[in-house]
Amino acid sequence: MAELTQSPKVTGKSVLDLLKTPWALIFLILVLVAVLDPGNWANVIAFAGKALAHTGQYILFAVLLLSYLKATGAETMVARAFEGRETRMILLAALFGGLAPFCSCEVIPFIAGLLALGAPLSAVMAFWLSSPLIDPPTLLITAGALGWPFAIGKAVAAVGLGLFGGFAVRFLLRRGAFAQPLRHYEPAGCCGCGSKKDDKPHWRFWQEPDRRARFGSEFVQNGLFLLKWLALAYVLEALLVSYVPADLIAGVVGGDGVVPIVIAAFVGMPAYLNSYVAPPLLAGLMEQGMSAGAAMSFMIAGAVSSIPAMAAVWSLVKPRVFATYLGLGISGAIAAGLLFQLM
Repeated sequence: MAELTQSPKVTGKSVLDLLKTPWALIFLILVLVAVLDPGNWANVIAFAGKALAHTGQYILFAVLLLSYLKATGAETMVARAFEGRETRMILLAALFGGLAPFCSCEVIPFIAGLLALGAPLSAVMAFWLSSPLIDPPTLLITAGALGWPFAIGKAVAAVGLGLFGGFAVRFLLRRGAFAQPLRHYEPAGCCGCGSKKDDKPHWRFWQEPDRRARFGSEFVQNGLFLLKWLALAYVLEALLVSYVPADLIAGVVGGDGVVPIVIAAFVGMPAYLNSYVAPPLLAGLMEQGMSAGAAMSFMIAGAVSSIPAMAAVWSLVKPRVFATYLGLGISGAIAAGLLFQLM
């Protein structure tokens, strides 16, 4: 019989990994506030807790939806966007890019397989640009933090950026660019999750034990993932509102001109955390004077240039394609910010 009372061995690496988690950062922030500004500690806790409770309904629905899509294998439907005429492929790839529930490791072998099988780079670029910007959980969390008009605007911008990138690459391809875009790549097993590209979705997943188990595991993993990042986001937002002068933010990214939107796009590249942390932080920035157009530009540029998104592109394609990806993402973010500001 196994010894149930035996404690798991704690190593230096496991402790280091724990210290790198959002939970550790939240704890550290709250300890620092309690030590340096004890009078404001309760306000920070109350602000973050109230905001997290408000977003809780969106988190629950988003996790249920994502778990359902994963358990049914619905992500395989995205592959159908890369069949047929090139124009049709670009249109569908840009649209499905915002609906695909891929994790960051699944998208790499998916895209690699499409390019290796001869899918045009234009359609792949349309999918690649729109995919990091929006998905069902991100849409709901953005709506909870910034309102439905902003969330819908971001979804429209995601599809628009995909179309812009897809047709721009198509134009370049017809002039001889990107003859061999793909690096030598051999998929290394990904994360062990996901369905085969040629599988069919099983909408009544509860009839199969394996799919029921996957639904449960996805629900727990995604729920904890969203909870930890949103808790960190709201703690950071509370710090932002409490300690960063509104005049400072308004002076840099406030106003209705072009300059704040351009600045926000380039600031968003290195400063962006992920699509779950950004909406609450932007809500705080907008309360401090950040313009709506600058917020949209920051969010789109940051998502396109986030570390997982760039790592996926860099691992598969040659530097010229990578540079094109970043250029299209930044220019598209600025254009989206300007259009959203006008609207």
